[in-house]
Amino acid sequence: MLYCGLVVGVAAGNLAAHGTGLDAFRAFVATLVLIPPSIIGARLLFVVTHWNLYRNKARRIWSRQDGGMAMYGGMPVMLLLSLPLLKLLDLGFGAFWDVGVITIMTAMVFAKIGCLLNGCCAGRASRTWMAIVLPGVTGVWEKRIPVQMLESGWAALLLVAGALLLGRLPFRGALFLVVAAAYAAGRMCLEFLREREPQDTGMPLGHVASLLTIISALAILEIRWPR
Repeated sequence: MLYCGLVVGVAAGNLAAHGTGLDAFRAFVATLVLIPPSIIGARLLFVVTHWNLYRNKARRIWSRQDGGMAMYGGMPVMLLLSLPLLKLLDLGFGAFWDVGVITIMTAMVFAKIGCLLNGCCAGRASRTWMAIVLPGVTGVWEKRIPVQMLESGWAALLLVAGALLLGRLPFRGALFLVVAAAYAAGRMCLEFLREREPQDTGMPLGHVASLLTIISALAILEIRWPR
C-alpha cells in the first residue's frame, strides 16, 4: 500500500505541477530523488523510538520483512535535502512544496490503509459503533477504534481541500504550511485514540511532533501572510 500510495502520489503531484505552471519534469525528478531518503528517515525514527527491539538485533533495522516507519521522521529529511536539490534544479522552494504536499497526502491515504492491514498504529479497545475487530500493538485482537482509517480519511479530506486551494493562496508555500498544520492538528487528536505501547510513559512522539509542526507552520504563515 505504501508503494501504491507513492506511485499514485507522484502522479497526483505531476498533475498539480502542470496545473500551477511549475516545470513538471523537474518536479518529478526532485520528487523521485527525495522519496528514498524520506523512507530512510521514517524508518530510522521508528527504530530510535523502539530501540529496545533493535539494540541487540541490528540486522532487523533494514529487514524488509520487519515493518515500522514514522512519517514525522521523513519530513525533516525531505525538507532539508530539498534546499540544495531544488536550487540545483532551479525550482522554487515554496512552489515545489505546494505541489509536494499533494503527493504526500495522496500517499498517506494509501499508506494508512496499509497500516490497518498490517496491524500497526492500532486504536484503543472500544465498544463504540465504529469499533471493528483489529489487532493491537501486542497482537491481541479485539474491537478497536480504526484510527488508521480515520487518519486515511483525514488525509483524503486535506487532499481535496489542497487541490481546491492549489494556486489560490497569497504566496508560494502557503498551501504546504496550511495543509501541514491541518494534518498535524488532526493527527494530534487521533493520537488520543491510539493504543499506547508498553514502553510509552511520557508524551507520545506523535503529540510532540504534531505540536512542533503546528507551531512552526502557523508562525511562518503569520509572518508571510500579506496584511
